[in-house]
Amino acid sequence: MAVYNVHERLLAAKASEVGALLNTISAGPADRLWPGAAWPEARFDRGLTVGSAGGHGPIRYTVTSYVPDTWVRFTFTGPRGFHGFHEFAVLPVDEDRTVLRHTLAMRTTGPARLTWPLVYRPLHDALIEDSLDRGELACTGTLTRRARWTPYVRLLRALLRRR
Repeated sequence: MAVYNVHERLLAAKASEVGALLNTISAGPADRLWPGAAWPEARFDRGLTVGSAGGHGPIRYTVTSYVPDTWVRFTFTGPRGFHGFHEFAVLPVDEDRTVLRHTLAMRTTGPARLTWPLVYRPLHDALIEDSLDRGELACTGTLTRRARWTPYVRLLRALLRRR
């Protein structure tokens, strides 16, 4: 099954400010984009550098492309059945506005054809919206509209916590 999933947020901030957030992914407490307080932390064996392996929770990937302040791509290595990538991109609109975009493009095989739509996609969507909230808050000091977890996402998180 082909999957193409895009989340983006228009931020009232210069591209350089948004790009600076991108550079902090997996920097532990200094990470200003990844929502590590509510979700599994993003970690990499060699930091945010090409060739670094890591991921968050059961999602594993390798940093395959990185242009500081602009773009980072992660290629999936797990779970089994995830074949593709996800990435963050900083897209200037004009001098004072920038789109922060997250794109996931993959093909699912085997059990992932069921686990992606039933488990991973709802959790992924909630995590990425939380990440975009962090980006907006870091750049502007406010949130236009805070992302909300659906009842299904809350149920999945409760069930996974018990495991």
